[in-house]
This record gives sequence, structure tokens and C-alpha cells, in this order.
Amino acid sequence: MESIKYDLNALYPSFSSSEFQNDLKKLEEDLKSYSQYVEENCMSYDDFDKKLEKLIKMDEAFTKLVGRIYPFISLTRSADTTNEEANKYLAKVQMILAEATLPFTKSSKFIGKYEYLEELMDKEPFINYQFYLSQIKKETKHLLSDEQEAIISKMRQTGSTAWSHLQSLLTSKLEVSVKLKDETKIMTISEVGNLMHSPDADTRKAAYLGIQDAYQKIDDSIAMSLSSIKGEVNFVSKLRGYETALDQSLDVSRTKKETLDAMISAMYEYLPYFHQYLKRKAKLLGHDGGIPIYDLYAPLGEVHKSYTIEEAKDFIIKNFKTFDDKLANLAKKAFENNWIDVYPRKGKVGGAFCSNVRSIKESRVLSNFNGNLTDVITLAHELGHAYHGECIFENNILNTSYPMPVAETASTFCETIVMNAIINASNDEEKLPLIESELQDHTAIICDILSRFIFEKEVFETRLDHPLNSKELQNIMRNAVKESYGDGLNHDYVNPFAWLNKPHYYSAGLSFYNWPYAFGLLFAKGLYAQYLKDNKTFIDNYDNLLKATGKMNVEDVAKQVNIDVTDINFWRSSLEIIKKNIELFLELTEEKIK
Repeated sequence: MESIKYDLNALYPSFSSSEFQNDLKKLEEDLKSYSQYVEENCMSYDDFDKKLEKLIKMDEAFTKLVGRIYPFISLTRSADTTNEEANKYLAKVQMILAEATLPFTKSSKFIGKYEYLEELMDKEPFINYQFYLSQIKKETKHLLSDEQEAIISKMRQTGSTAWSHLQSLLTSKLEVSVKLKDETKIMTISEVGNLMHSPDADTRKAAYLGIQDAYQKIDDSIAMSLSSIKGEVNFVSKLRGYETALDQSLDVSRTKKETLDAMISAMYEYLPYFHQYLKRKAKLLGHDGGIPIYDLYAPLGEVHKSYTIEEAKDFIIKNFKTFDDKLANLAKKAFENNWIDVYPRKGKVGGAFCSNVRSIKESRVLSNFNGNLTDVITLAHELGHAYHGECIFENNILNTSYPMPVAETASTFCETIVMNAIINASNDEEKLPLIESELQDHTAIICDILSRFIFEKEVFETRLDHPLNSKELQNIMRNAVKESYGDGLNHDYVNPFAWLNKPHYYSAGLSFYNWPYAFGLLFAKGLYAQYLKDNKTFIDNYDNLLKATGKMNVEDVAKQVNIDVTDINFWRSSLEIIKKNIELFLELTEEKIK
């Protein structure tokens, strides 16, 4: 299999290149200049408008430089976690950024406490920085003393950040022994994950058993990582005046609690329909009652067809074109300009992600492509993130950061485009496996994501009392899965280690990175319904919505297309769309179970 890796030369030729070394040196120099300016000018509010303009310009330059150096390091490391230079420079840059905490905290307090800031925001040249400045004012309420902020930032390098790196290292290097019919294979976690989509039942079960055995080699170490990270987050969020880690997460996500509560409540209401789908699939596969977890992703029918990366490319571009040429051209550019690191390999991180590299206004995608339909949909998902980047790159660099909930909107919208186009073009024989494949994904996003939310909430609450070991984490996960999947799952086959290989749990800065996926799916479903009603008007509104994600809160972004995300009825209407597909699946399979 030919190795296709993403090209990072638009950032730097190498770590040893003069370009990288000079920029690294400049980063330290710029930080010193910024620190000096803050110390000399942020003590009084005389000539505040001139000082503010200078601080913004310096922040822009620093952000752009970090946005060139850091992605080069992190993308290199993600492609090869054993790369010693990447690990060395990652630690170095993280220490520089830790040093930046104090001066940036001081400047934020200086800006946020200015009495007439809101009046100034309406004037040039600050009108283009309104949201950026309003966020600073809002965040100032939760900032600690300068010394405390600096200490927390530095301690994180040997605390949560180090624990996160340990989880990434152990899981990427873990070797899994899978006992297949004719041989025993040693595989990576990503490769074993691909076997869960195999059309062969014995292979799927062997993959499940192999991964369960392998996880027990590293579960104690990773349990300590997770417990330590959550303990740190609990401590720091309390210091900042948040009642819970979830409250801080919502604040960071620019989302109201009533929005989250409305969505979660609607998800609970519709769980029985997902359980019906799972029990029907179990019956089709020869099981009584709920489905064993290793058969969740079993293909039904011809959907297990394999794709080469070239076929996947053509497939995605063709279907993106049914929406808009701009989206199709973005995908074509990503494939042809080597923005994508395609195949799994030892040392490469699992899963998939897209990095919007703001400094060069390009994106890079990492996948672990193995040729099944799920991998194709995953590529479409990540290219949706890249399209979001194309829209957001039109903003000033300080207005290009968007919160987690809307981060999954463009990606999920692209999944919907691709899957709906395939299903609509299919004959009756093809329709069943395609609908079922989509229901696999939707069930993962509703049931699995809900279980992750329940799990993480319980972990945070328990961690307030004591550190958690692997056995406790396994029990919490079992209970969370049972609550979410109900009788749709065979409780004798639950993955109690589902927390171990999900990097989302291991970021101190991104707690509860689970429910945004459900938000993305359901918000995208609502958006797609609008697109079908008026596609000409919608496309311009859609691009403006994505652009607005860098400078509005979630509720205001939704208002751009007249959606009220605090209303449970919006979430019900989106879930109704999925419910109709479940009902169609039950109808198409009724004769098969008689």
C-alpha cells in the first residue's frame, strides 16, 4: 500500500531549517517585546485607544506566528508520535506558551476592566474586533491573579499536558494480538478498529476480544492519566469561580446551559427508537435481544464494498458538487495538494481530525483510511471541517477560533450531503445497507455520545471525592453505556474500556468534547432541511453562518438562519428526521425476520 502523507512544506521544510529555527527564535523575541510593552503601558488608562490598538496588532502577529509553528510540530507528531524532534519542540513551544500566560493575562485584565470598552468597540479601528474584545471582557471575570495564572500554565506542562501525551503515546504504540481463522496478527488499535466493520462475524468478535486483552496492558497507566487530568480541571474550574467543570465547558463553548439541556432532553426522549433499530439489527444477525457491541458496525448487504483512495476522492468530489462548486473545489484541492495523511501505520495517532492552519489559510487532514464506506464518510466529515476553515479564513485571524458545538456543523453537513446523495441514487437492494450504514453513524452520535457525556459527568463528580482507578472507570462506563443503549445492547458484551482510546477525554482545555458531536449532527439535519426548501438562498446564508462562528456565541450563530437552539422542539424536529429513517429501516427488514 502506497504511503500518502500530508505535505507540511507550506509551513516549514524541516525542524532544522533556517525558517523554522528563525521563527522559533522570533516567537521568544516577540513574547519578550509583548511582555515589555504590557509592563510599561498597562498600568494606566491614559491614551487607552492607542494602547489597545497596539496590543491587538501585537496579539495578531503573535497568534499568526504560533499558528505556523505549533501546527507544524503537532501535525508532524500526530503522523509519527515517536518523532523525537517533534516531541522535543512540542515541549519547548508549550513552555514558551506557558510563559506567555502572564503577560497575556495582564493585558486581558487591563482591557477587560476598562470602563468604556463597550463604547470603544463601536468605533474604528475596533469595530472589526467587537466579539474578540467582548470575549476578553467576559473572560476577565474568571481570571485569577497574574501569578496564579502563570503557575497553573507552567504546572500543566508536567500535569495534564504530560498525562495527555502519555495516553497518546501508550495507545499509539499498543500492539494488539488478534486471533483470526488462519493466523494471529499483531495490529495497531486503528487497524483493529477497522476489523469491527468486517462482513465476517468471527473477525469482528476476534477484534473485540483482542482489543479487550490488549487494553489490560495499559489500563492502569491511562486510568491514572484520566483521573489526574479530571482532578486538575475540577481544581482549576473551582478556582475560577465555576460551580462545575461542565459550567466552564459551556462557557468555553459559548453555549447556554438551556441549549444543552434542551438537546440532551430531546435525545433521551428519542432513545427508544434507536433501541428498536439495534434490536432489529441484532435479530437480522441471528441474536436474541440486544446486539453485542462487536456487531454494532457489522455491515448489512453490499455496503462493505471497498474503496481505493482514488475512488473515495472521486466519490466525495462528485457528491460535494451536488451542493456547491466551492465545496467540491475545496475537496479537490485537498486531495491534489497533499493535505491528507491517508493510511494507518504504527506510531500514527488513531482516528481522524482536520487542522485549520490559520497562518497559511489551508487545512490538513489526518485519517486512518482502510477503504470501507465509514472511512469515506469520515473523509467527507473532515473535509467539512476544511470547508469551515475556508469560510473562517476570510475573518481576521483573531476572529477565526470557533467553539466546539458549531465545530461539528460543517463536517456533519458534509456527511449528510454524501449519504443522502448515495441513498437517493440507490435501488431498493442497495437502499437497505446504505440506510443502515447511516443509522450506524447516527446511533453512535446519539447513543454513544450520550454515554460519553454521562460517563464524563460522573467521572468529574466522583473525582471531587477521590482519584479513580481503572476498575472504577470501567464500572462507570458500563453503567453509562447501559443507560444510553438500554435493551438495544447485549449487556454481556459492553466495552468497559471505551474511555481508554478516546483522546477527547484527555484535554484539560476541552472537557466534555462529546455532546458537540450530537449538536453538530442535529443542527446539520435542521440546516439540511432548510437547504432542501430553498437551496439558492441557503448556500450564501450557510457560508455566512460558518463565517459567523468565529465571532458569535452558539445561539446567535443559529439565529443567522432563524433557528432557536434553546427550544427543545428544534431538536425534536431534527431527531424526527432520523426517526423516519429508523422506521424505513424497520419497514424494509420486516419480511427478513419472518
